[in-house]
Order: sequence, then C-alpha cells, then structure tokens
Amino acid sequence: DTGIRTDRIEKVREIVSGMLEEVPDAALRAEGYVHMFGVAQACVLLAMRRGEDVELAAVAGYLHDIATYSTGDSAGHARRGAEMARRILEETGLFSEKETGAICTAILFHSDKKSEHGPLEEILKDADVMQHCLYDPGYVAKKEKDRFKKLRKELKLS
Repeated sequence: DTGIRTDRIEKVREIVSGMLEEVPDAALRAEGYVHMFGVAQACVLLAMRRGEDVELAAVAGYLHDIATYSTGDSAGHARRGAEMARRILEETGLFSEKETGAICTAILFHSDKKSEHGPLEEILKDADVMQHCLYDPGYVAKKEKDRFKKLRKELKLS
C-alpha cells in the first residue's frame, strides 16, 4: 500500500479533462492534455525521486496551467491558476486546507523559474521544464536552460 489516495488524483484528472473538453480550439485542447497530463506525470517522477508527496505533486501538475487552457490567455496565469485551483480543490471537499494551500502555492510560483522555493514548488517548476523539453527536445527556453541542466544532472541524463 502506497498511502496515495488515487481517488483524489482521479477526481482532479476528471475535472481537468472536463475543462479541456470545453476548449473550442482542437489544437489548444490537445496541447492542454499533453502539457498538463505530462507535467503531472513528471511531478510524480520527481516527487518519488526526491521523497516528497507524490499525490500533492500530481494534483499540482494537473492544475498548474488551468487558467491558460480554460481561458486561452496565459497572462498572469500562475496567479489566476492558483485561485482557480483553490476553488476546484475546495469544491471537491477531498483536500485539507493545508494540502490546498501547498498545491496552490506551488501553482502560484511555478512560472518563477529563476527563484528557489519549497520542495513542492521546485518539483512543479522542474516538471514544467521537463515536459517542455520532452515535448520538443531540440528547444530549451532561455529562461529554462539552467534548470534543465540541473535536472539532466539529477536524473543522470548525460
């Protein structure tokens, strides 16, 4: 028994899928699935590697860009996403205030790739970078180069 409540992860995944199904632009909808589900998977991998809470990391990954894909607008998406995630998590009634706060804080800071924050925030930032780089291995954004270099070293990827 892993102690992970897969029912909570599944509920969040259902909510995110439902939101993505409402995205009228097929290309944006597909991008949302690939990115948000990919980041959630990378969060799980990094949380396992770093000995952190896998479940909270997965949920943060699924919700981190909810504002961008639900509205089609990425301006201020980290702050807006944290607010949306808080409402979503509270509505489920499945997460404590402490868990909700941790997830929403990670989402709030996930775009700040240059600063260091707590373990969950760093997992989400690194998972976001990892998914960008796995999606397009030939391109690493300038603001993500240092973080990607550290990730490659941590994961022993030449």
